[in-house]
Amino acid sequence: MRQEQAVPVPAGDGSQRRGQRPVALRQAGYGDIRQVAGVLAAAFHDDPVFVWLLPGQAQRPARLRRFFALEMRAAWLARGTVQTTTSLAGAAISLPPGQWHQPWPAQLRHGPGYLRSFGTRLPRAAWLLARAESRHPQQPHHYFPFIGVAPDQQGQGIGSVLMGPTLARCDQVGLPAYLEASSERNAALYHRLGFELTGELHYGGSQPLRLMLRPPARSPRPSPHQPPSTAR
Repeated sequence: MRQEQAVPVPAGDGSQRRGQRPVALRQAGYGDIRQVAGVLAAAFHDDPVFVWLLPGQAQRPARLRRFFALEMRAAWLARGTVQTTTSLAGAAISLPPGQWHQPWPAQLRHGPGYLRSFGTRLPRAAWLLARAESRHPQQPHHYFPFIGVAPDQQGQGIGSVLMGPTLARCDQVGLPAYLEASSERNAALYHRLGFELTGELHYGGSQPLRLMLRPPARSPRPSPHQPPSTAR
């Protein structure tokens, strides 16, 4: 049985609308793959990394849907958590310590799916993935590979709410959270959630991936549902 949790939308960033209801969170399941993949594909359509990987704008939506559906089925639901809302307005994927790296046998097994997603750009995608994995922190950490919100619902703080349960878990067990921000705007939003820039990964796109780590809270701090930020 799925558990639902109503969480207030963060206030203080000027984005909360009058009378806006709290966001009801739940964990996505296999029955949500198609819809969540569609939301993430729309959220990341203009993301610098995917524009570089998939320059053909006409084919990008379908290829992104295939990619996100494959990742949900092959990795995220099996090894991590896909946090979404009851209305499927967005999703935050988090992987616990030791689960962020996909073993080579699994990558080979799902190779045809990745080829359908990236086509002739698959070697470029594999190269970028290997580079990104080599820059992960050495200590145990929770990893956010993707946080996305439907374009028509961005700017309302939903991304922060989606990340909240994992950030709260990090604070409870004393572990950091890690992610790569694909734009300066996203990096600024994550900074408000406590993430700190640790480096950059240059990959040939218009701007680098910003590597960001959030240390666990060492003293009482506001709930991670409260910071005034959102995500793509």
